[in-house]
Amino acid sequence: MMRRIVMGGLMMAAVCVMASAGRADDFAETSAQNWPAWRGPHADGVAPQGSPPLTWSETENVKWKVEIPGRGSSTPIIWEDRIYLLTAEATGEVVEAAEAPEPAQQGRRGRRGIGRAAPSQIMSFDVLALDRASGKTIWRSSARKELPHEGHHPDHGYASFSPVTDGEALYINYGSHGVHAFDLDGNRLWERDFGKMKTRRGFGEGSSPALHGDRLVVVFDHDLQSFVEVLDKKTGETLWRRDRKEMTTWATPLIVTPAGRAQAVLSGTARVQSYDLDSGEVIWEDTGQTLNTIPSPVSGHGMVFVTSGFRGAALHAIELGNTGDLTDTDAIRWTVSKATPYVPSPLLYNENIYVYSGNRAILSSYKAQSGEPNFIAQRVDGLGDVYASPVGASGRVYLVGRDGSTVVIDNSSELKILATNQLDDGFDASPAIVGGELFLRGQKNLYSIAAQ
Repeated sequence: MMRRIVMGGLMMAAVCVMASAGRADDFAETSAQNWPAWRGPHADGVAPQGSPPLTWSETENVKWKVEIPGRGSSTPIIWEDRIYLLTAEATGEVVEAAEAPEPAQQGRRGRRGIGRAAPSQIMSFDVLALDRASGKTIWRSSARKELPHEGHHPDHGYASFSPVTDGEALYINYGSHGVHAFDLDGNRLWERDFGKMKTRRGFGEGSSPALHGDRLVVVFDHDLQSFVEVLDKKTGETLWRRDRKEMTTWATPLIVTPAGRAQAVLSGTARVQSYDLDSGEVIWEDTGQTLNTIPSPVSGHGMVFVTSGFRGAALHAIELGNTGDLTDTDAIRWTVSKATPYVPSPLLYNENIYVYSGNRAILSSYKAQSGEPNFIAQRVDGLGDVYASPVGASGRVYLVGRDGSTVVIDNSSELKILATNQLDDGFDASPAIVGGELFLRGQKNLYSIAAQ
């Protein structure tokens, strides 16, 4: 498997400065004021300092709306005065049939939910930086220009990943199209190539990277040899790699630090496993989730919550601090076996955890510590089908539909609708919240929703 590292010496020097303990504390505070990864500053879907509007429409509380080139369901991340997101766009350069992927590598047509055939045009896999105040594009850099070897699910594109930042650089897992690091001005720092993924039914790719300290966690779960690889964020060099007995999954890894021991929790169909971030040792594991594991884990109250919901249903609350195989032990504090999400990840907001049923506007809420239900499988009136994960801020939960609807509910023990909003776009990417702004990336546009 070909691997390459493209180094930018002068730019790398700035990234390689070692952080002091004070700098780490400052970063934690700054991170909480931003949205540095696709599930927010604490990877749970909550903006602890967020206060976005309750109501909006195309003519109310839209600070700006800008068209985004290309296609993708990449959730934007926000750091200070800039927004960063991924998009993939056809270049118009057609590849001759003799150079195109073999038919066996392409997604199949003609059945509901099957991935599309690989394109015949070179795609540009890009990262964009936008001005937070105006939505104006500041820069656009290409991570890679090449012909995809297989297709993707009709509902998304080649840019379903989200970047992650430490405030000094952007880190991007484009899967078959490389792992990349850019500085915040769009200059490449390094690049790695891990080969081509073969995804189940040609559905496509979408596991975002996770960042902790100097370590970048990349998951490569597909229908060939799966693995997890941890890289040095400053150089892109491999620190450790572990093969996984796993089929295609799309979940983003979660970093937890019980008793100060950093570990990466990876959800999978075969097993849920937690790896020591320093050594790669498997610390604990639990039985797997359902087929097509997509939702990313969340953590709080001394537990990690792992869920999935295709051809089955599973939500496990797993107590941290244990080792070994935890299956059917007291370390599994509580479980749910109905009405759990297929695509959307859960929201853990204070004492409550929220999950959809499949991709439908049917919501359940449980008390995170005990698993006692607040409400189970209640339909959310006014909300369309969902791919976007719910987010929380200012005591509210924001539920975003594929039809452009957003229903805002109270973060409480009952399903109390506070507002229903509608925009002229469809939303598959999860929302991001910073301060008084809610950012919604649609099929065509990116919106900044703020009180006007």
